[in-house]
Amino acid sequence: MDMETSKHIGPITMPRPLFTPLVEALPATVPFVGPEALERRSGIAIKARLGANENNFGPAPSVIAAIANAAPDVWKYCDSESHELRGALAENLALMPEQILVGEGIDGLLGLTCRLFLAQGDKAVTSLGAYPTFSYHVAGFGGHLVPVPYKDDREDLQGLMAAVKKHRPKIVYLSNPDNPMGTWWHADAIVDFAKNIPDETVIILDEAYCETAPSDAVPPLGFALPNLLRYRTFSKVYGLAGQRIGYIFGESDVIAGFDRIRNHFGVNKIAQIAALAALKDRDYLGKVIDWTAAGRAEIARFTNELGLSPLPSGTNFVTVDCGRDAAYAQAILNGLAERGVFIRKPMAPGLDRCIRISVGTEKDLEIARAALADTLKALN
Repeated sequence: MDMETSKHIGPITMPRPLFTPLVEALPATVPFVGPEALERRSGIAIKARLGANENNFGPAPSVIAAIANAAPDVWKYCDSESHELRGALAENLALMPEQILVGEGIDGLLGLTCRLFLAQGDKAVTSLGAYPTFSYHVAGFGGHLVPVPYKDDREDLQGLMAAVKKHRPKIVYLSNPDNPMGTWWHADAIVDFAKNIPDETVIILDEAYCETAPSDAVPPLGFALPNLLRYRTFSKVYGLAGQRIGYIFGESDVIAGFDRIRNHFGVNKIAQIAALAALKDRDYLGKVIDWTAAGRAEIARFTNELGLSPLPSGTNFVTVDCGRDAAYAQAILNGLAERGVFIRKPMAPGLDRCIRISVGTEKDLEIARAALADTLKALN
């Protein structure tokens, strides 16, 4: 075939290698579309990034310095055991290092948990509309999800317990405080719930927002059960979302099981150093907690002033009841996006009347307030 002829022939299509039957059956979706992707798709620059529950105040200056000092050593592999960080966490939590697993953020740790405990067809109980990455991993490992609707904008502990007793799942997932609603249960209710879960069901207690929660919402560090795993992160108050680092603590024999399947070099060197420095800077942590509380109050103030109804929040975001239906809440979200403000909203029935606004700097929140006022004026 000569060159002239070949120019008029279209691309040759070949059959691709087949995925596993499980993967072939999965939808081509991801739990979240990131703000960078939204910017590329819309062509609208984001002026206020308030949709991913990041810490817009950033990490402590001491953490930034530690990252800079460590940069020349990135040619080295990381410590595959996160030894120093696990030691520091153990001291903070009054645990032994072997009771702690460090991993690639709570998202990565949820994936490992599903891999460790779920065989294809096994059931997992969660709240309908709760953190979608858990559901994503359950589906990815062939599990069967049993969703329980929220009740009064909180995860329904009685409903979750009834589903556990009926379905005898391998895993039950609960976040406290909750994402996406920001609501919480008193620690006594969480403890009572966990104690009544059958021994063969693993309890995932997601405590990503424990630092910003009311003090009476978090069970004591000493509360432990053989089937309880507690998940925490450096993505929120510590300002290290981009480093992807979090941890689990639980019984040592259960934590040891993760060593059979985890990516041993998955937690990069800089992330470990940054997390260690963040743990040491207690003064900055206290400032971020105070700034977050002030930001929540400001979001509640201006959304209420604009005729919406903010829900109480124990997190670094505020969920806001828009007072109508899902279409109206989506229209508000779209209007904010058109004005360069990135937020998200709950999507489950009953929750989808709301939008969710992360805490940001004073400048971020002023941009959001003005954009929300303009959006509501245009809609109404």
